[in-house]
Amino acid sequence: MKGSLLLEDGSSFEGLSIGAAGERIGEVIFNTAVVGYQEMMTDPANAGKILVLTYPLIGNYGMAPKFNESKRCWIEGLVIKEESKIPSNWQAEDSFTHFLKNEKLLTLSGIDTRTLTVHIRDKGQMLGIISSDGTKKSDMMKKLKAYKKNIKKDFIKDTSVNEITKITNNSSGAKIGILDLGILNNFLRQLKTLRCNITLLPYNMDADKILALKLDGLIISNGPEDDKAIPEIVKTFQKILGKIPILGIATGHEIIGLVLGGKRTRMQVGHHGVNYPVRSSSSFKGDITVQNHSFVVDEDSIKDKKNISVTLRNVNDNSIEEMESVPLRFISTQYYPVSPGFDEVHQVFTKFLGMIH
Repeated sequence: MKGSLLLEDGSSFEGLSIGAAGERIGEVIFNTAVVGYQEMMTDPANAGKILVLTYPLIGNYGMAPKFNESKRCWIEGLVIKEESKIPSNWQAEDSFTHFLKNEKLLTLSGIDTRTLTVHIRDKGQMLGIISSDGTKKSDMMKKLKAYKKNIKKDFIKDTSVNEITKITNNSSGAKIGILDLGILNNFLRQLKTLRCNITLLPYNMDADKILALKLDGLIISNGPEDDKAIPEIVKTFQKILGKIPILGIATGHEIIGLVLGGKRTRMQVGHHGVNYPVRSSSSFKGDITVQNHSFVVDEDSIKDKKNISVTLRNVNDNSIEEMESVPLRFISTQYYPVSPGFDEVHQVFTKFLGMIH
């Protein structure tokens, strides 16, 4: 079945529709990672997005539930070059094709994703519509324009837990609360390795109720960035910042920036991939990081704030990748502090526990 992608600037790309049928609208982003398609599709931060994968062959190592980063697939649509119908990996439990059908995910195959990526890189991230119904481009553009007038921005209510949820109960471990905007399983596994006592908290939990839990530390997780819930979360943490050690991750990092009185800037092209270099301004030693964000904290808006240190910057564009404050008791990372290896823990989590102790 034929399918097409139409961008809001009028550019169109023709391919084959696989997975679910119908139409989907969302912001079109691309990810340059060679592996990790399952993790990207199940990352709650990608809720509502149309994801373009630049690596040309997708599905070659199959799927396995243990590699899901959350309870389900969150993207609106997927655009790939070629689907591999024969998975080859000793851990594979399912095929890519079957996953698409189970998740009812509208997917376009046969697209020159690198040409599409260059177009987005040059013109900036924008809305797009995928259709498998043979709809005329003029009608697709009308739907796209109508959607733009009332863009959906309420994904966090779905990616967060609905009630206080205990994940682990280690009496001797640090009591860590996570304001769940869409926490990745990767981060939960690292906290379990550190034997933390983990509790997930709903995104709209009141500040007084959070403080009443007498937590040792609090994490503001990653999750959807452009969401109508963000302003209320900022108000909540204006009452909490400085009273308890806090770790902000990705969207959580941006929220801390807003709590400090700063602003966010939307990037023309976000950072979505696994090879973004960062380094400290006091060192020439760099690290390669996983990133998935379309906003950054505006440095000019926080440069006059006292006791705030920018500890890591992006090597390519000098944007803030990590901040911390000893007096305000927080660390925040724009990048994803993913596990560097099997049962290994990223240094950010150990540093956060050091702050607690």
